[in-house]
Amino acid sequence: MTEINGGDPARTIATLWGTRKLPRRGPKHTLTTEQVVAAAVGLADGDQDVATLSMRRVAESLGVGTMSLYTYIASREELLEAMLDRVYEEAVAELGEPGDQGWEDGLREVAKVNWNLCLRHPWVLQVFTGRPPLGPHSIAKYERELAVVEGLGLTDVEMDSVITLVHDHVEGVARRRIEVDRAVRRTGMNDEQWWEKVGPLLAEVFDPARFPLAARVGRSAGEAHQAAHNPEHAYAFGLARLLEGVATLIGERGGPLVKTR
Repeated sequence: MTEINGGDPARTIATLWGTRKLPRRGPKHTLTTEQVVAAAVGLADGDQDVATLSMRRVAESLGVGTMSLYTYIASREELLEAMLDRVYEEAVAELGEPGDQGWEDGLREVAKVNWNLCLRHPWVLQVFTGRPPLGPHSIAKYERELAVVEGLGLTDVEMDSVITLVHDHVEGVARRRIEVDRAVRRTGMNDEQWWEKVGPLLAEVFDPARFPLAARVGRSAGEAHQAAHNPEHAYAFGLARLLEGVATLIGERGGPLVKTR
C-alpha cells in the first residue's frame, strides 16, 4: 500500500487544479504536467502495480532526465495523487450528469463505474488516500455519486456513508478479483487446473466428518462457481444485500423508495 497526501498541500493543490506556474528560469520546458501524469498512468497500467513506479522510470519513458520531472511534479506522492485524479476523470465521464433513474439504478451505476475503474487500473487499489483526494475530478466524482442519494430523506452523513459503503464493497471484491488474476499469471494455472493438482493431496489429509460444514458448503460453492471464489458472484450478491439495507434506511427516514426529481 502506498500513501499519498504527505506532500506540500499548497503545491499539490496548485498542480492538481492547474494553477501552478512553471518556473521561467532554467532550461526550456519540453513537456507538460499532463504528459508526465499520462506517462505514469501508462506505466502503472502496464505493470498493474505502482510498487515499481519511480520518477526515474517515468523520465526514461519520456526520454528526459529524472531531475527535469521535478519541474512539473514535486514528488512521487504528488504524482500518485495526480494519477488518481486523472483516472477519476474517466469515472466522472461514465457517471455523466445526474439523470432521472431511481436511486437503486443510480447506486448500481456507481458500483459498476468504480468496479470497471478498478479492473482497468488495478494499481488504484494500492494507493492509500487516508485523507480525501484533493483534485477536481476526485471531487466531481464524489459530487455525482452523492447526487444519486440526494432527496431521499437521508442526512448528509448518511449520504456520505452510503457512497462509502458502495466503494468499500466494490474495492474489496475487486481486490479479490485482481488477486485471482495475478495468481493465474503467477502459477500458470486457472482455479480448475489448480484444484485438479491440489485436490487429491488435500483428500489424503482432510476428514469430512471433522469439518462437516466446511465439506458440505465448500463443495456446493465450488460446484456452483467452478472455482474456490467467484468475484463476480460476490460483487452481485453483496451489492444486492447492500441495496436492501439502504432501502430499509430510506424507509426508516420516511424517504421515497422510488427517487423522484
